Amino acid sequence: MTTAWLVLALGDRREHAGNDGYDDNPAEHYSWDSTVPNHARLAEGDVIALWDRKELIGVSVIETIETDTRKKPLYYCPHCDKAAIKRRQQKAPQYRCYDCGASFDVPGRTTKQVTTYQSRHGKAWMDARGLLSGAELRALCDSPRSQHSMRPARWEKLRNALTAVTGDVAELDVLEETRLAIPGGHRESVVRVRIGQGAFRKRLLADQGELCAFTGPAPATALEAAHLYSYAQSGEHHEHGGLLLRRDIHRLFDLGEIAVNPTTGTLDISAEMLTYPLYASLQGRPVAVPLQREHRTWLGRHWRLHRPES
Repeated sequence: MTTAWLVLALGDRREHAGNDGYDDNPAEHYSWDSTVPNHARLAEGDVIALWDRKELIGVSVIETIETDTRKKPLYYCPHCDKAAIKRRQQKAPQYRCYDCGASFDVPGRTTKQVTTYQSRHGKAWMDARGLLSGAELRALCDSPRSQHSMRPARWEKLRNALTAVTGDVAELDVLEETRLAIPGGHRESVVRVRIGQGAFRKRLLADQGELCAFTGPAPATALEAAHLYSYAQSGEHHEHGGLLLRRDIHRLFDLGEIAVNPTTGTLDISAEMLTYPLYASLQGRPVAVPLQREHRTWLGRHWRLHRPES
């Protein structure tokens, strides 16, 4: 039987036991680290189902899992030194310890070396918002009473539950074909087509010419139409919502390794990418195309997501 994972996706609100949140973008990727139970059990080809405690958000198949290491800030109660603290949204003091009951505005802080993980699963994403309730999802897990943010389940059970609700197996067949294609080798597979993507790219070529917006002139065959927002989530091609980017630059932009300072309109390269001369040469360079107000709005959101402390 195939493994599926029910994972909790609350974005910046996914805090637990003194951890900061994670930069989840449910339709594209999911982030976690080695402090999370079951952290090393997820694998390429597994089904991933994202929920927000109340209901299902969507389902996909893990294409790749990228790993890294970093120092992670951890917070604790300054009264009892325990990590069972929670930030309160409307009450003061801002934090409360659910171990000793103390309330406070400034938690204790330490750091820990962790392994980070990020799944990429955008190709077969099926938006399933509200199709199954939180109670229904918990019942599908191998351990229905588990409180973990990553819980194993069976894909066959999840698929049957979704089929019973929708009566439509077409999108579920896409998931199945994608799942079977990932473990190794090649086979024909049905994949989701981004409707209007060709027209979107054609319009960008007409407006921008054969020019990578970040690096300059490039042949059209090397340029991709890059959305400055999550197309998988909105399904819409917004006016001035994209730029032509070289394939490698597009990938690094999606990962946040390259960002655009919305105030100065200049490129900012991550510390890791600065070790590569090709990308280091881009640091501080102005964007190679005129930016419209809408461009700056989308780039500003991308900047705040990937450069929150800048």
